[in-house]
Amino acid sequence: MKSEIKLLLAGAALFAALAPARAEDKPKVEVMTSWTSGGEAAALEVIKQEFEKRGGVWKDSSIAGFGAADAAFQNRLVAGDPPTAKQSVLGFANADFVNQGLLSPIGEVAKAGKWADVLPKAIYDLVSYNGQVYLSPTGAHGESWVFYSKDTFAKAGIAEEPKSWDEFFAALDKLKAAGVLPVAWGGQSWQESKVFNMILLTQVGIDGFQKIYADKDKGEASTAGVKKTLDILGKLRAYVDEGAPGRNWNDATAMVITGKAGVQFMGDWAKGEFIAAGKEPGKDYGCMLVPQSPGMVYVADSFSFPKLGDAAALKGQTLLAEVAMDPVVQVEFSLKKGSIPMRTDVDKSKLDVCAQKGLELMSAGKIVPDQALILSPQQAGALNDFVDEFWTNTSEGSAAGAEKFFAIFE
Repeated sequence: MKSEIKLLLAGAALFAALAPARAEDKPKVEVMTSWTSGGEAAALEVIKQEFEKRGGVWKDSSIAGFGAADAAFQNRLVAGDPPTAKQSVLGFANADFVNQGLLSPIGEVAKAGKWADVLPKAIYDLVSYNGQVYLSPTGAHGESWVFYSKDTFAKAGIAEEPKSWDEFFAALDKLKAAGVLPVAWGGQSWQESKVFNMILLTQVGIDGFQKIYADKDKGEASTAGVKKTLDILGKLRAYVDEGAPGRNWNDATAMVITGKAGVQFMGDWAKGEFIAAGKEPGKDYGCMLVPQSPGMVYVADSFSFPKLGDAAALKGQTLLAEVAMDPVVQVEFSLKKGSIPMRTDVDKSKLDVCAQKGLELMSAGKIVPDQALILSPQQAGALNDFVDEFWTNTSEGSAAGAEKFFAIFE
């Protein structure tokens, strides 16, 4: 009897000793993102639930506003206390972290998942640095969209989507005459620069857009295109409200959802807010490319993984990279966030009409990269500042503005 008791006690002691170890061995992540709006949070929840379903332990450290989240991340890097993973836009900023040895490669995960075969080459190249994969992509976003309220268009007597800028401004005049705020404007520099780029693409075309940003061309055609872009941008000032300065993008989206405003210029992540509000594309709201656009500006999100020594955190990074690239997760994430899946082998039948439009453009190669993908962080920041200064300085003409624009690249 005594021997049996000793065995039981020994077994209990062994279990007690092993149980904490097993808990500590679970994959763990602290994930820092700027995804805090309704649609963004719902999309992040898709990844979180699958991560936890596979045995992981999740801690959310989301901070509203990409700039604020980015600053907090850099502060923690400097302090030697980085999160396990950070939401990151594909682009040059990640190269700086890689070159400083601050990010961990996830090449084994990418190789096992055959990412090179299922991602568009342009995207695979953007998640790779020095021959190694460092980022796990979550979804791409089109940034050339105008979202509009079906009800307010009907109220203003607008029967069709405007096909030209002249028709578009005529539609804005009809909205104003109907007592509806024409444009829900997000008065933050990053939002304003996206509108600038949407318009620029309509004025210089896909090749011209690439020449300006990739080749830093400032020839006659490029200069004329920038001037026309600034003329159109400046004309939009007459259609926004006094409360626009500093307005968050999702607050502007809410104005369209509730019928307080007619249209919003925004990336397709705005769909996430419509979805969260129970609105249906094609029924409650419409999505159109900005007038005369030959294609779409795009940006893509991913997770980056700071270098860590903790075994559970390393396991968490591996698991998170796998989950984010799971084909089912990619679709469900996109449905919530309004994005386009990055994998080419997913089931596209669930995607809405707006996402289908975006996929068609991507498949046809009618896309150009957001400045964050092809400019240095310093140049991208200078572009934001330039557009914001032009927008607020109503006395500046397009010729002077164009000179300041091209000075960004000098």
